[in-house]
Amino acid sequence: MNGLSDVRLKLHGDELQDVQRPQLYSSASTAMSRWQLLLHRWRSRRDLLELDAEQLRDIGLTAEQAWREGIKPFWKG
Repeated sequence: MNGLSDVRLKLHGDELQDVQRPQLYSSASTAMSRWQLLLHRWRSRRDLLELDAEQLRDIGLTAEQAWREGIKPFWKG
């Protein structure tokens, strides 16, 4: 979609391995990141539906594009 994108960081298993840190901590950290991503999607899509024509023009979207993105469920990328 033009102008809006989710920033996704992909961490590889090798980068997560740390002998000082237990595996459970790594899993909790990953889960929190997923919740943060879902919350970000929900908020940004809700906000997108509230933009007026001039604001949409500023970010390079049509009302139809904004509507299609705004009604997507937050769990879908």
